[in-house]
Amino acid sequence: MSRVSIPFSAGDLSALARSLRDQLVQCDHTPSHLELLNMLARCAGHRNYQSLRAQAAAENRLHQAQPAPAPVDYVLVKRLAAYFDARGRLKSWPAKESLRETCLWVFWSRLPAKQSLSEAQLSTQLRTDHLFGDHALLRRELCDHGLVSRTPDGRQYRRVERQPPAEAAALIHHLRPRLAAAEGRTQ
Repeated sequence: MSRVSIPFSAGDLSALARSLRDQLVQCDHTPSHLELLNMLARCAGHRNYQSLRAQAAAENRLHQAQPAPAPVDYVLVKRLAAYFDARGRLKSWPAKESLRETCLWVFWSRLPAKQSLSEAQLSTQLRTDHLFGDHALLRRELCDHGLVSRTPDGRQYRRVERQPPAEAAALIHHLRPRLAAAEGRTQ
């Protein structure tokens, strides 16, 4: 059986040393291994070593349950950001499909969540967020990529709630100060 590593940390080393010294002074014999472990655990704010071990195991299970964050290609994010002007508007439609799809997430992020929009409202929003003059293309692409749903008659549009890919989330975050500055807000 392999030994499980239990992390140990204390916010203040000096307080830890004082607490350990006080516990050792009160002990009238040479403490055993388990007694020393209990003393150290109490110095770090736990009831005893068993409590420290249970806390470490719970944290470990929690971290294993959460997926590791996807790595972000920041070179790609920088390249994509160049497609947007100082106010956060898309200057031109990228030639590569992969770049276009990531740029669409920026438009998706600017749509209100859990709210239906008419075709006119969506078109107005898209017109303000790009400079190349083809809001219909953007509306179609948002629907085709599953970022926006529309009713069969095409009158109502609604943002589809999804988690953006890592690069799209980084791009949205990177462009947020530009949009805030354009609207006269501070981040």
